[in-house]
Amino acid sequence: MDVRSRNHVTVSGRADGPVVMLAHGFGCDQNLWRLVVPTLEQDFRVVLFDHVGAGRSDLSSWNEERYASLDGYAEDVLEICHDLDLGPVVFVGHSVSATIGVLAAAREPERFARLILLTPSPCYIDDLATGYRGGFSAEDIDELLESLDSNYLGWSTTMAPMIMGNPERPELGEELTNSFCRTDPRIARVFARTTFLSDNRADLARVRVPTLVAQSAVDAIAPREVGMFVHDQIEGSELVTLTATGHCPQLSAPEVTAAAIAAFAAGAGR
Repeated sequence: MDVRSRNHVTVSGRADGPVVMLAHGFGCDQNLWRLVVPTLEQDFRVVLFDHVGAGRSDLSSWNEERYASLDGYAEDVLEICHDLDLGPVVFVGHSVSATIGVLAAAREPERFARLILLTPSPCYIDDLATGYRGGFSAEDIDELLESLDSNYLGWSTTMAPMIMGNPERPELGEELTNSFCRTDPRIARVFARTTFLSDNRADLARVRVPTLVAQSAVDAIAPREVGMFVHDQIEGSELVTLTATGHCPQLSAPEVTAAAIAAFAAGAGR
């Protein structure tokens, strides 16, 4: 199975433009970028892909050993860059893919012109010893994973609207719920543990490329303290708080999200 089919890679936009690579988060696929892509296509070459196990990726390529760690996903990102001969790229990672981008850029920094970390969280669990606030207690995460194991569809129906926020716009929560429900529960269980139990705080200091941390003004999954922490740990990074609510601003506030991505990505060509 070639890399492009494995990850259902699609390329659009200006063939001669700087490359912007968009990576989706847990339970999603590349379709969730659709509202920001038309803006980006005007000036950039846009590369979209599905993580193995999501969307229209090749499910037969998924194996638990590789994808029980975020390093497996980071390796996929680098393989896509190699296969398409991309680089240096502006990598936009949403949610857990922000950490995946950090790991990939730390491994091969020459492949990355810039990182844009959209609603990132390097660790979702509070650390009382250091005062770090990830947004969840260890007990919260245990309950979340137990609920996912026992009734994935029920968990999706409950969690997706909370992750999305914007209760006055229920169609957004419904879209994310449907995206979750399309994911194979066996794969979702492994990816959920990989996402919610990983602690990659120490990896942030390894980033050596210009980085933008873009957080939502209100986010139940990645509170603003997390965005500030990521900003503080990545030397020289910029922090912007989007006029957006929820963990998926590319859906809830696509105009401001696209504008922030485009403005920072434009600097890659200078």
